[in-house]
Amino acid sequence: MVAKAYPDKPVCLIEPFGVGGGPDLLARALSSKLAEQWGQPIIVENRPGASGTAAAALVAKSRADGYALLVSTSAQAYSASVARDLSYDPLRDFTAISPLSSQPYVFITGRKTGVSSIGDLIAIAAQRQSEITFASTGVGTATYVGGSELSIAAGFPARHVPPLPSEAISDVLRQMVAGRASYMLAPIPTALPAIRDGSLLALGVSTLRRSSLVPEIPAIAEVGVPEFDFPIWYGVWAPAATPANIVRLLAADIQAAVAAPRMQAWLREHGAEPMRMTQSEFVRFVSSESKRALPSHHALLP
Repeated sequence: MVAKAYPDKPVCLIEPFGVGGGPDLLARALSSKLAEQWGQPIIVENRPGASGTAAAALVAKSRADGYALLVSTSAQAYSASVARDLSYDPLRDFTAISPLSSQPYVFITGRKTGVSSIGDLIAIAAQRQSEITFASTGVGTATYVGGSELSIAAGFPARHVPPLPSEAISDVLRQMVAGRASYMLAPIPTALPAIRDGSLLALGVSTLRRSSLVPEIPAIAEVGVPEFDFPIWYGVWAPAATPANIVRLLAADIQAAVAAPRMQAWLREHGAEPMRMTQSEFVRFVSSESKRALPSHHALLP
């Protein structure tokens, strides 16, 4: 019997942070282009929960045939170093297929906190007026590592306020509006509606360059934390035992999709830059990024 060419049925892109989060938006943009290339439906499945690890757990135990793929953030790399009691290994149980894009986070706070700048946080910490806290989408996620790196770089102690197991990023942002924590690093497209309506304040972006999406917001490095640079990046993973020929095809076709003019325009509209790497380069990149999380995580341990 001659094996059928991959893909010969719908492919599922599974994302970990819920509708409206960065991986969801990017997976939906990517799915449209891949559907054109492959002539097959591409389904985006939202699996938020467990601090962003529910989706990865699902993909880790899926058949390694290329029909269940994980679209996630740098959290997939960071969780390998800092997340505890996972049912899977974020590095060994996955094959890193391809990067997608990179972009800044936005440093946000709720109006109820009384904070209007990074300088305010530094002053509050120095005067011990109150405890500084930061929210995230969960231990091991990029919002967790970035929030910790910001406190270290700015020189103030901060306590992590984790989400509830069932909370998606939209829930965390609503809690930020309500004053749950002093600050958070959040994806710009996800936080932008609340910034535009004034319920959240944007105090800086997390890369050295300002974002083309919100050029009026200064870089954190401009407003009190010199050289702070913490982008969020996105990529695609498959279960570890996925056949090499499928891995090669996925890597080539995803990179072709990212390079397509329509996808490039979509990325620019969302303040993102495409990432170009070979599959082997991406494997090495994910491994190196996993080590980045350790210093910030250890700084938060009691």
